[in-house]
Amino acid sequence: MDLRKIKTLIELVESSGIAELEISEGEERVRISRSIAQPQQMYAPPPQVAASPPPPVAIPAAPVPPAIPEGHIVKSPMVGSFYRCPSPGAKSFVELGQAIQEGETVCIIEAMKLLNEIEADKSGTIKAILVENGQAVEYGQPLFIIG
Repeated sequence: MDLRKIKTLIELVESSGIAELEISEGEERVRISRSIAQPQQMYAPPPQVAASPPPPVAIPAAPVPPAIPEGHIVKSPMVGSFYRCPSPGAKSFVELGQAIQEGETVCIIEAMKLLNEIEADKSGTIKAILVENGQAVEYGQPLFIIG
């Protein structure tokens, strides 16, 4: 079984609530399971000797996520692996800033060994590509923003 497919399955198990997944392809079988953390016994801490209070700790500010441009969002119609081009090394279907027409192929999502071409559901310009090539995507996950 392809290592990329196994990584995708691992990501699927991690992102979902399932504890175990088993898949068979011919004579090959893969079983992925994750242990669910058991609650630990809580014990009272030992009494502490009075000491000076610890110095204040500066808490770093949370990083600000990059602003997502306004526009029409093209969402994933299925769970699978996202690909920007038809084959490795080939030119991407669309690039940032490219004008596209409704019905034009913008990417491929591989699901169950089937390559599904995803088409733009609106004409416009690609303002943002929100998914990395080869990344696992979920149903309804934003893929592109068309302005």
